[in-house]
Amino acid sequence: MLGEMAMSPENEHPVKALGWAARDCSGHLSPFKFSRRATGEKDVTFKVLYCGICHSDLHNVKNEWGTTSYPVVPGHEIVGVVTEVGTKVTKCKVGDKVGVGCLVGSCQSCANCKDDLENYCPKMILSYGSKFYDGTITYGGYSDVMVSDEHFVIKIPDNLPLDGVAPLLCAGITVYSPLKYYGLDKAGLHLGVVGLGGLGHMAVKFAKAMGLKVTIISTSPNKKKEAMDHLGADEFLVSRNPEEMQSAMGTMDGIIDTVSAVHALMPLVGLLKTHGKLVLVGAPEKPLELLAMPLLMGRKIVGGSLIGGIKETQEMIDFAAKHDIVSDIELIPMDYVNTAMERLSKADVKYRFVIDIANSLKSS
Repeated sequence: MLGEMAMSPENEHPVKALGWAARDCSGHLSPFKFSRRATGEKDVTFKVLYCGICHSDLHNVKNEWGTTSYPVVPGHEIVGVVTEVGTKVTKCKVGDKVGVGCLVGSCQSCANCKDDLENYCPKMILSYGSKFYDGTITYGGYSDVMVSDEHFVIKIPDNLPLDGVAPLLCAGITVYSPLKYYGLDKAGLHLGVVGLGGLGHMAVKFAKAMGLKVTIISTSPNKKKEAMDHLGADEFLVSRNPEEMQSAMGTMDGIIDTVSAVHALMPLVGLLKTHGKLVLVGAPEKPLELLAMPLLMGRKIVGGSLIGGIKETQEMIDFAAKHDIVSDIELIPMDYVNTAMERLSKADVKYRFVIDIANSLKSS
């Protein structure tokens, strides 16, 4: 009995924590008492104020990727205010606004880590549902307190509202990183963005700030007015309309494809100019069909990209601060989370749910 007590989530660490967890693949979330480690010499402890709801949270609580261990406390778009720092911390101080995204650990010694690409480290530790160095399971941001090694902490500039900035830590960096890496950040280039959800609307905002011409490619004609008037997109293509797609053939330098459902890639490849790049940031669970000849005919590339390293994530946040870029959010109380997950599964949100942790997470 003592051994079990020692390892219960509530007692394995000294700092009491309260969150919301899913216990099984129904994905239903409810209050969950657990614990966080004490602030180590290189750790930053912060009070969580807001946490975004990412589509991957929905996959994870329902174990749709087959990797979930329960109980799971989701959340990897986490922002708040520092309450304690370790003796060797230099990055931030008590009272600073900070965030943690998808990563809380990596080996720090492989080629990728040395290259500031912790997001491609084979031993990366995710912010929730991963095994930490001490063998305990990581718990995410649907909780009142967070502890992270300072290396994985992002500083949030004062001019950005914390609720709107939270989704940038996953959705923002997921689209910013491929724009930079694939050279699609040069003013005057023509970018297509497939899917206008949490990721897509951020891709439009970053691309417009970089001076690109942006065309949204969507299955939903009813999103057109909002996309053009509010997000500032230049063009809007309905992907189910063959005439519209035909008229745009061979016009785009690159496409960021954010769709995580199975969909046709070849019509998108057709939209690319010679040397065009189709970059996938969504992860459909079944294989997609790709024909070789259309790639050969224009020396085209199909690539992928996964979040970003810590240095680049900080660069993205600083770019967002300079250009006043935040996510469009719907702020919700903690006890609305199950309804929000249901709505998210139907794509019924503009464009990101953010949980008002500080004002609504109560021990009930």
